Amino acid sequence: MEIDKTTLADLSIFNNEEEFSVFHKLNHTLTSNGRNMLHKCLANPLNNIALIQGIQQTLQVIIDKEQQWPMQISNGTIKVIERFYESSIDPLPETVSSFTAYSYKLFHGPDFSLVKYSTIHCFDFIKGMQLLVKLFLREDTPPPMKKVLEEAQKITRKAELDIIDKNNKSSDISIPESLQLARFLRYQFKQNILQLLQLHAQLDAWYGMAVSVKKLQLVFPGFTGSKQPFIEVKGLSHILLEKPATYEVNLNRQTNFLFLTGANMAGKSTFIKSVGVAVFLAHTGMGVPAQKMELSLFDGLLSNINVMDNIMKGESYFYNEVQRIKATIQKVNDGRKWLILIDELFKGTNVQDAMKCSTTVIEGLLKIKNSIFILSTHLYEIGEALKIHPNICFNYFETTVTDDQLSFSYRLKEGISNDKLGYLILKKEGVVKLLEEL
Repeated sequence: MEIDKTTLADLSIFNNEEEFSVFHKLNHTLTSNGRNMLHKCLANPLNNIALIQGIQQTLQVIIDKEQQWPMQISNGTIKVIERFYESSIDPLPETVSSFTAYSYKLFHGPDFSLVKYSTIHCFDFIKGMQLLVKLFLREDTPPPMKKVLEEAQKITRKAELDIIDKNNKSSDISIPESLQLARFLRYQFKQNILQLLQLHAQLDAWYGMAVSVKKLQLVFPGFTGSKQPFIEVKGLSHILLEKPATYEVNLNRQTNFLFLTGANMAGKSTFIKSVGVAVFLAHTGMGVPAQKMELSLFDGLLSNINVMDNIMKGESYFYNEVQRIKATIQKVNDGRKWLILIDELFKGTNVQDAMKCSTTVIEGLLKIKNSIFILSTHLYEIGEALKIHPNICFNYFETTVTDDQLSFSYRLKEGISNDKLGYLILKKEGVVKLLEEL
């Protein structure tokens, strides 16, 4: 699925303050290499239902056997192995015997210590990979995982590694055996072990995703091969919120444009991002924060949420809004299935101008039937004229006021909201009083 950096940022998939990102929420990997691979997986959502289902099945297999996951491979082990191949040491003896092994220990003490320590971690790493192969490689192993495990099996089946397979821990082997293994690892196995590190990174990324699905109680969405775009979801919530509201969404080709209104703080932006994050996660093979979700495969996801001005380029906020909308129209006018998220269109100009611009854009986008649009706006006045279009639906978030106290239900209701609560919020926060006392 095509997605750009702006959309990834708008949805907080990645964030400069990492603890506020979806990536951080999902990162239960055990190593830094696995973390980097997870980042890569999330940055490249999939565009094939079979691939997505393969990842879903892989995560479910890991969930079912999570308690048996080998813990020999720590982040420290990975780092020691990488340093082992980067470090310069005196040559290891060509023929390893008790005499040459103890001679190397005696005359090359520091290097011997480095080799011994590194060999212990190499032993643990290869042992861990062997155990992963034994635990998960079956005839019915999901294709993505099977491919990785078969490559790992091929590498770890080498006769020189039998000593690892036959012993539980490195302390079970003698110093000469350890030095013989070190020599093989150092001089003949470097490219293999670097490949194994990459294979483990992918397994670790899947492990982290699987743990997230379990801990966050996510559900795997169902995909159909429908040529028409649709999203059906019950109990949808935002993955980053501790106590989120839940939503139901039903959008399809017949009703492919959601016109969303409501007061500030009523929940419009959170709703839009919830839909976007869920559709995004679905296309990575992850579970989603919902009770149930069915959707079509989307070719792309674009957002228009956190538009910024650019002082250095002399570009105004409104100009950049226009450029983002222009780029969106150019993208979605290609017959492919897109999900387009627009939050508060044309905030950078006066109300009358914004109303005219918004109406023009919305009426144009309504002509595109093979994509789904969710657009929020304060410009409720333009909604009435848009009701003549059969493929638009209107929802709002209700706000109630009792004794100047605001109450938000965060529930979607049918219709258009004309709530104007800006002054009330200004008053409630004490700004009006501060100004009166100047």
